[in-house]
Amino acid sequence: MNSKIVFLSFFFVLVLGCEKKLSTDEINIIKNETPKLDAKKAAYLYHFAYDCIEQEYPNKLNQVIGDSTYLKSPKELHPAFYGCFDWHSSVHGHWTLVTLIKELPNFEYNEAILLKLQKTITKENITKEIKYFDDIHNNTYERTYGWAWVLKLSETLKEWDHPKANEFDENLQPLVDLLIDKYIEFLPKLTYPIRVGEHPNIAFGMSFALDYAVKYHPELAVLIKQRSIDYFKSDVNCPLTWEPNGFDFFSPCLQEAVLMMKVLPKEAFIQWFDTFMPGFRKNPSNFIQIAIVSDRSDGKLAHLDGLNFSRAWCLYELGLYLNNYKMIDLANKHFDASYSKMDSGEYAGAHWLASFALYAIQSSK
Repeated sequence: MNSKIVFLSFFFVLVLGCEKKLSTDEINIIKNETPKLDAKKAAYLYHFAYDCIEQEYPNKLNQVIGDSTYLKSPKELHPAFYGCFDWHSSVHGHWTLVTLIKELPNFEYNEAILLKLQKTITKENITKEIKYFDDIHNNTYERTYGWAWVLKLSETLKEWDHPKANEFDENLQPLVDLLIDKYIEFLPKLTYPIRVGEHPNIAFGMSFALDYAVKYHPELAVLIKQRSIDYFKSDVNCPLTWEPNGFDFFSPCLQEAVLMMKVLPKEAFIQWFDTFMPGFRKNPSNFIQIAIVSDRSDGKLAHLDGLNFSRAWCLYELGLYLNNYKMIDLANKHFDASYSKMDSGEYAGAHWLASFALYAIQSSK
C-alpha cells in the first residue's frame, strides 16, 4: 500500500477518534444557561401547584371498586392528596410547594403555602390515606411512582429548617412507614425490572426511594442497592434509538443510569455506563433529541414535556457527577424546550409539570 495512503488513513482515524474538548468559554456559557431557582422562577412554578392541590375535579381516581360503598368523592377518599387530577400529582404538587419555601425562605407566597399545607398534611387526613392503602382491593395503589414521591416529600420535610416542618413530617410519617413496608415486600417479589417510560418505571421508583433510604432507612437502602444490581448490572447497549415512545415522560435508559450512578462506586459505574450507553459520554446529543409535543391538550401527549424535564434532571445529575458539560448543555436544551410552554392553559400538563421542572432545576446545582 502506498505510504501516503497509509498515513492519511491513520490521520483520519486519529482525527475522527478524538473527542472535541469544550473550551473554557463554552463551559462558562453552559454554566450561565443552567437554570437556577430565583423568585421569578418560583412565582412561575408556584401557581401551578398551589392552584391544583385543592382542585378536586377533573379527577382520575384509578381505584378498584370493591362494592358500592367505594363510590365516594376524591376528597372523601383522599383528604390529603385529592387535587391535581390524580393522587401522585397532588403528592408532588405538595413537594413543589414545600421545596419552594424551603429553598426561598423569603418567598412572597410562603404564608399562603403554609396555610394550605396545614389543611392537607394533618394527622387525620394521613390516617384516612393509610386506610385506603390498607384496603384489600387497593393495596398496590400507586406502586411505585406515587410511593416514590411520598418519600421525596418526606425527605424534603426532614431537611427543611422551619418550625412547621417537623409537624408536617410527623403527620406524614405513618404513611411513609407503610410505603417503606410495601417496598420491602414488593421488591423481592419483582423478578424482572419494569423498564417502561411511564409511572411503573422501577428505576425511577427505586432511585427516589434510595435517596430517602440512604439517609433514613438503612434496611431499605440495602435492599434497593441489591435489587438494582440484580436487575441492571448486566445490561449493555441500552436502545436509546427506541426512545421516546409516544407517551413517555421518563427515559428508561437515563433513569437506569442515574440509579446505577447512586449504587456503584464511581470507577465501576463509568465502566458499566460505557457499556450500557456506548459513546454517550463523548457526544450525548448524537443519541437523544428534544421531544416534540404535538398537542398539549392531550394528557398522554403532554407527557413528552415531562420527558424533556426528566431527561434534563438525569443529564444534570450524570453530567455533574462525571464533570461532563456536554451532558449539562443537552440538559439545558431539554429544560428550555418545555419550560416556557408550561403555561399553555392546558390542565393536562399544568397539573403536574411544575414538579418535574423544579426537580430538574434542583438537579442542576
